Amino acid sequence: MQHLEALTREAAALAQGVLPLTADEGEVARTLQICNACRYCEGFCAVFPAMTRRLEFPKADIHYLANLCHNCGACYHACQYAPPHEFAVNIPQAMAKVRVQTYGDYAFPAALGGLYRRAGLTTALALAGGLALFLLMVLAMRGSLLHAPLAGNFYAIFPHNLLAAMFGVVFLFAIGALGVGVTRFWRQVSPGTRPGESRGAAVGGAAHDALRLKYLDGGHGQGCNNADDAFTLARRRFHHFTFYGFMLCFAATTVATLYHYLLDYHAPYPVTSLPVLLGIAGGIGLLVGPAGLLWLNLRRDPNTGDASQRPMDRGFIALLFLTSASGLALLAWRDSAAMAALLAVHLGIVMALFLTLPYGKFAHGIFRSAALLKWNIEKRRPSDLALGAD
Repeated sequence: MQHLEALTREAAALAQGVLPLTADEGEVARTLQICNACRYCEGFCAVFPAMTRRLEFPKADIHYLANLCHNCGACYHACQYAPPHEFAVNIPQAMAKVRVQTYGDYAFPAALGGLYRRAGLTTALALAGGLALFLLMVLAMRGSLLHAPLAGNFYAIFPHNLLAAMFGVVFLFAIGALGVGVTRFWRQVSPGTRPGESRGAAVGGAAHDALRLKYLDGGHGQGCNNADDAFTLARRRFHHFTFYGFMLCFAATTVATLYHYLLDYHAPYPVTSLPVLLGIAGGIGLLVGPAGLLWLNLRRDPNTGDASQRPMDRGFIALLFLTSASGLALLAWRDSAAMAALLAVHLGIVMALFLTLPYGKFAHGIFRSAALLKWNIEKRRPSDLALGAD
């Protein structure tokens, strides 16, 4: 009972922005106070106009602004107070450290978020390898690891109902954990609803900003900065390959599900069918995008990021790439004796991907979308500071 009361008091304090700041949150507050006096970067991204609506930066606002930041690096490269200046203003790095903290603060269950944050690459690969090995052992015990060609009939290896049950549980867990996390985040940062206010335009604006990755253009359309100050749109483009590749793969699964249950049209489907064409297009996107993002991650300017996040980032990138590579290999050799083994490996990787979605970069996309929604609500209102001056 006392523990519950303590959690309630903490939640109320956080909502009021009165909880003490961590060292990383304090650094964000310090640098934003300097930025608020300078305002040179006001046109770079949504963080700076949102910042100017505040004179103080409590915990909830710091979490909001950290997730609104797209880490493009433009403000760091333009800042006259960046290191080695004594003010040592480094907004991208400070925001990155707080952003990864929010993944753990709002994660459900919290222990899993902490594990993935500490050892993301190891956790991702170990989970994928362990699940794939387990499925391979099941097949070996059944004597079907190598078999006569089955014309691509996956359900001859794993029955449809078994696959639906396995992935239904994993999918619901991922959706549930993400839902709890983003709900916790939104309750802390939400600006609330005012009388007569409609959020339709704000939702549309947030979706537009998120789907276009508007704030990865550096504020001028030329993209993020490299370590040598040169502009590049590579990060934005590789993110687009990754996101839309993922969505095409999800669409392929959705269409195949509709075929199965509504049209009584069962797999395997020919290469020219809609589910397979969507899957191939999505698979190519999930090869190009993650490969490019890993290349950029390896070359990333250490001054504009948080080095401790790299294992988590690379774990997610690796799972996306391996999901696509194993899926395309399964399609290419689905009428071979190796189909069962390829299917087991692919299923193990996909399950690992979905089990880790709520705790890393995918969660960051959900939190950022929520932050963009808050910004699109906020910018349509008169500034509270201006109202106070009146």
